[in-house]
Amino acid sequence: MTTVDVLYRYGTPPTEQAARAIASLREVYGIRRVSLAEREKTALIEFDSTRLSEPVVHQLLRRAGLDITEKVPLTTVPPPAAPAV
Repeated sequence: MTTVDVLYRYGTPPTEQAARAIASLREVYGIRRVSLAEREKTALIEFDSTRLSEPVVHQLLRRAGLDITEKVPLTTVPPPAAPAV
């Protein structure tokens, strides 16, 4: 098993029906954890990449009713080193 985390930002908060559908995603084989942060308007999904791909997870969230606006990178790339003089 290879566990992967993906973070999405959403626009409008999920409705009660969408929140139930998102919670039921935990029953999908390969989804390990679903966390919504209302203040940051983000959804953190932990999944098994040997069972699911990131586009599939994205589609599951959209079908559940989450208004995804962007994928948020979890790592930052350091700036390039200054050339030696």
